[in-house]
Amino acid sequence: MNGLFSNAAARAAQRSALASLAELNASVGVSGLAAAQESPGLMSVIDQHAAGVRDSLDADNRPLTAILLAAYAEGVRDAAYQHGWLAPDGAIDWTENDWVLRRLLAVCTLAQTLPGRTA
Repeated sequence: MNGLFSNAAARAAQRSALASLAELNASVGVSGLAAAQESPGLMSVIDQHAAGVRDSLDADNRPLTAILLAAYAEGVRDAAYQHGWLAPDGAIDWTENDWVLRRLLAVCTLAQTLPGRTA
């Protein structure tokens, strides 16, 4: 594959990952981060999940990227669905102990730390 097409594929993958993370942030991140700011206990749990995500992605040895985070979140959702998990309808109750939602919220917090992120 020559450089022109490989660069186009990389840009398309980056755009897709950023769109996926933006969708995740809209559906989970906004309400979850607001709830975590009101609840130090929830914030602590999300921080622990973020550490787990970083460990899973070997982030000590390679930088986090939008592509890695989006793929990780998709994997979490896919595995959860295969095991019978259903996304909540309507507003999320962050007082419930939902591992999947908390893990996805951790991905949102990590996505906010990516270089070049403006929000």
